[in-house]
Amino acid sequence: MQLSQGQKIAVLTGGTDGMGRLVAPLLAQAGFHVVTQGRSAARGKEVVDGIVAAGGQASFMACDLADLADVRRFANDLTRRVERIDVLINNAGIGTGPDGAPRETSADGLERRFAVNYLAPYLLTRLLLDKVQATPQARIVNVASEGQEPLDFDNMQLERDYSGYYAYCRSKVAVIMLTFDLAEELKASGVTANAMHPGAFMNTTMVREMNHEVVDSVDEGARHVFELATHPRFHGVTGRYINCGVEGVVKPQCHDIHARNRLRDYTRQLVGI
Repeated sequence: MQLSQGQKIAVLTGGTDGMGRLVAPLLAQAGFHVVTQGRSAARGKEVVDGIVAAGGQASFMACDLADLADVRRFANDLTRRVERIDVLINNAGIGTGPDGAPRETSADGLERRFAVNYLAPYLLTRLLLDKVQATPQARIVNVASEGQEPLDFDNMQLERDYSGYYAYCRSKVAVIMLTFDLAEELKASGVTANAMHPGAFMNTTMVREMNHEVVDSVDEGARHVFELATHPRFHGVTGRYINCGVEGVVKPQCHDIHARNRLRDYTRQLVGI
């Protein structure tokens, strides 16, 4: 990873496919060295080569977000390579899957959507937080969804009554709750943390796997992510849920301190921090 003096760093998960593949070059055009994460080295090389050919700077780092040990390895490798992180975008995720699809588990035996969509960004953000806080006014952007369902603390892993829809929507509520916690924790540091919904049923692999018709533009979704991560109008804005560029409404549970504390305690039992 070759960095220029004073180079701004943006870390983007899920940057080799779907919306992330469009966000990465936008960040590079804005002057960031983009560290893009994905599972496929071939797709990662395509993204990096395209950015470099256009005059930007980027690196690819492989990581399987369904494996907490690999998330730790990725974070440790990254912290050794960079002195700071200006923007952290937790974009990677998996959707509901087709109707009737069976429950899947991660490498750690956890419900897969909860693991990838929530636990991985939780752990990655925690492990990278020192590097984020090394940059005044750094931004954390967590890609959530308008699709939200309250967490059931008696069935967190959906071992009963499994539904891909509920698995996805509950994982996104957990992401929003994480974001609100981070915003409060980091308020004095100047680092901002916001969750966002980029658009509904965009033309991405996730939506195609759901067998759902396309509704919103993936290009517009990428622009919404990019703007929340970089635009001056979001300077100092923190602890918000931004729906397609404007402040949106979340499920009441996201604001429930008792529920957020329960989620945080549960998460710490799973990941150790």
